[in-house]
Amino acid sequence: MSATKEKHGPEKALELARAANKVIVARGKKVVEYDMKKDPPGEEVLLKGMLGPTGNLRAPTMVIGKTVYVGFEPDSLGKLLG
Repeated sequence: MSATKEKHGPEKALELARAANKVIVARGKKVVEYDMKKDPPGEEVLLKGMLGPTGNLRAPTMVIGKTVYVGFEPDSLGKLLG
């Protein structure tokens, strides 16, 4: 999925999050992980992290297995990709 080539709004962000076991949101050096099965956050919290100022899904957004990774932080992404 390319969030830079296709614009995806709140509906797509929530669809991805609901289908995932884990959502990881990276903003700068801050990385937040949400366990979508045991303790899912509310829609407002998810959308705040997953959407940019235009209201579209932030880039990069990656779906790796049952994990959705939004944003970029080299250390956490490296751990995820192994």
